[in-house]
Amino acid sequence: MRLTAFTDYGLRALMRLAGEPDRSFTTDEIAKEFEISRHHLTKVVQRLANAGYVKTQRGAGGGFQLARPARSIGLGQVVRDLEEDQPIVECFRADGGHCVLTPRCRLRKRLADAREAFLAELDKTSLAECAYPTRPRSKAA
Repeated sequence: MRLTAFTDYGLRALMRLAGEPDRSFTTDEIAKEFEISRHHLTKVVQRLANAGYVKTQRGAGGGFQLARPARSIGLGQVVRDLEEDQPIVECFRADGGHCVLTPRCRLRKRLADAREAFLAELDKTSLAECAYPTRPRSKAA
């Protein structure tokens, strides 16, 4: 299974937040640190906030941070929430897609099972287990 860049960015941001859970980050900070699009990350953060993973604060001194403890956030659910609009193949689309194999396809069930196995494996892992370690601070000489 291939995750979208949207989900990749969301996981990176959450992992970074989990590394310093009491700190608030800006999208600029995260985007620069991971060399990703700030504009795209802004959309990701909004989705994470709507799903209850992060809380945001606008204005001077604003940013975003985890809305709840990292140990209570399962990676499988995060992926489900961020990938909800991205079917792995056409026949998984909400409208059923337009695949000509659909009437006699023997692959769809296997793909569905594989997707569920993938997510079940991620369900075994909390965000806390994947927290991105903070960089050691350099000591002034």
